[in-house]
Amino acid sequence: ESDTASEISFQFNRHKKTPSIGSHSSDMASVSSVSGSVLSVYSGDFGSVDAQGTVEFALDYDEKNREFQVHVSQCKDLAVVDEKKGRSDPYVKTYLLPDKARMGKRKTSVKKRTVNPIYNEVLRYKIEKMVLLIQKLNLSVWHNDPLGRNSFLGEIEIDLASWDWSNRKLNWYSLKPRSLSAVNGVDHRGVMSLSIKYVPPGSLGKWPKNPPSGEVHIWVKDVKDLLQLRPSGVDSFVKCYVLPDTSKKSYQKTRVIKRDTNPVFNHTIVYDGFHTEDLKDACVELTVWDHEKLTNHFLGGIRLGLGTGLSYGISVDWMDSTQEEVAFWQEMMLAANEWIEGLLPLRSL
Repeated sequence: ESDTASEISFQFNRHKKTPSIGSHSSDMASVSSVSGSVLSVYSGDFGSVDAQGTVEFALDYDEKNREFQVHVSQCKDLAVVDEKKGRSDPYVKTYLLPDKARMGKRKTSVKKRTVNPIYNEVLRYKIEKMVLLIQKLNLSVWHNDPLGRNSFLGEIEIDLASWDWSNRKLNWYSLKPRSLSAVNGVDHRGVMSLSIKYVPPGSLGKWPKNPPSGEVHIWVKDVKDLLQLRPSGVDSFVKCYVLPDTSKKSYQKTRVIKRDTNPVFNHTIVYDGFHTEDLKDACVELTVWDHEKLTNHFLGGIRLGLGTGLSYGISVDWMDSTQEEVAFWQEMMLAANEWIEGLLPLRSL
């Protein structure tokens, strides 16, 4: 069924009130920072004030340093968030779309008590020019609320493929309301084909066929329609963790498939150490990455679990499975020893 089969144990203390993290690998550290970055794209209050005003900025690409630069100059006539005090504390935030997570956010300092802030700051991205040209720049303005949710004040989006790079002058742009697709994070990242199976302890007869503890089998088949970061395609691989265990023992990955936006992995992973009750609190995280020498770039992922927001009684942000992912996991829980096939869209995690 597969070209590779690896078996590792699902290990953490089920009796502690805090998840056992263990030693983080450098790869998992990057996953954690990516997750926090993506959450910040959508966190905030989008409806409390109407977008208004303008923002002045300029774009440039430094060929020598391979650096994309956003010179944020100032804003004018922004919306007032605190009507009683007649104030806003604005700052500017940027992302490269559609892959918000891969590059992370950049933001200016906060200017207090003004609707006409002056920044004169440069936000920088280390990125190859050919990769930049398939991105869009999302620049948004926010009111900073240290005690609550930041308020959205407006945004502008620019297609960098059609940008006039000879234009290095500061220009004014009208701020627009947040689009519904941006709020909901609707962007196509590809689709993963996979099968999963749960083998309960004691279900296969006598040892050695009978596992002393339960097993979760994950068969990653293929992915279609990945983001194409280079003209030659993408060099992709899949990482797998069973959360909340983020130790090196939990980490597995497929081989790298080069120059293909429709890679076939055909890779099976087996996690043992499962008890049936663990299935309610665990989450299988599968993420797809573009492989490069210096850094791997996040392309999308899925999380298989019940999506309750809780793991062993602790509130966690990664227990956020979509309806499709939850239904897939539930079907596996109800059909012991049977392969459950699925076709799930990749998303920002």
